[in-house]
Amino acid sequence: MNKIDLGVSYAGLSLRNPIIISSSGLTETVDKVKILEKSGAGAVVLKSLFEEQIMMTVHEEQTKMDSDYPEAFDFLRTFITTDHVGKYLQLIKDCKAECTIPVIASINCYTMRNWTEFALQIQEAGADALEVNIMLVDTDKAFTHGSTELLHIQILAELKKILKIPVIMKLSRQFTNLVGLANQIQHNDGNAIVLFNRPYTPDINIKNMSFMPAPLFTEASFFHETLRWTGIISGIVPQIDIAASGGIHNGDNLIKILLAGAKTAEICSVIYKEGPDVIPHMLTQLTEWMNANNFDRIDQFRGKLNFANFEDENYYERTQFMKYFSNKDTYPPM
Repeated sequence: MNKIDLGVSYAGLSLRNPIIISSSGLTETVDKVKILEKSGAGAVVLKSLFEEQIMMTVHEEQTKMDSDYPEAFDFLRTFITTDHVGKYLQLIKDCKAECTIPVIASINCYTMRNWTEFALQIQEAGADALEVNIMLVDTDKAFTHGSTELLHIQILAELKKILKIPVIMKLSRQFTNLVGLANQIQHNDGNAIVLFNRPYTPDINIKNMSFMPAPLFTEASFFHETLRWTGIISGIVPQIDIAASGGIHNGDNLIKILLAGAKTAEICSVIYKEGPDVIPHMLTQLTEWMNANNFDRIDQFRGKLNFANFEDENYYERTQFMKYFSNKDTYPPM
């Protein structure tokens, strides 16, 4: 049996294996992070510092106050913001003091407001890297094509001016040209991208005609879109590291996403469903597969089946759809 090395380099960080726990309630306390580390996680992304949550709290408190006292509200707004940020900085410090795996901080934002200042504080608190998740749903009829992509690059550029730690951009599926955006991120010194974020989505309760959240966990069906874009981007923009996220629920998914060119895999929903013991199970599947195929290191096969290295690129494109469904032997029965 070969001696297997699962270590990977991601965004300039050295990880003992390619499994990262994504930003969620799973990573909101140091005790939870310690459990994930003990279970075998290669790194964690801490639960995000949400601009939206901070501003919502500010707005709620503003509605309670007498409008004749603007100075008091300015003080309260500063206090609320400082309190949220302060608690987050303490979480980073506690995790770095008690854990040995890389601790990646996360900012969830939709404007340029104050985030460069917060990011500097996050670096000073000891975070190993910063993951930036820009959550923006464009509903303006006067929307200018490319403005959302530009916002990503502007925020990245501002952060890179002041930070020494790696900056990772977590992307939505909703872009017209993901390859172009990934290329721009790479040219502006972004260290990695995450494909993809998992935004809140609404549902409707028809019994009482009210809104409710759609299911929060990713389904296995999400995986193949993640696989497609990981394979395409890793082949066309090989200089940017990719963390694949979405529908990665077992060791087979992990192996496939590495073959497609991902450096790491961010998982979350599967841990909520099955518990942290799924981490060593996935790593065992990966190790056994590598041994069976005579691989000692992940870099020996990573990207082997991406867009650039696979002889038939159509497997990543729509043209293969027609080939599949024109074959009577593969067409699904009615």
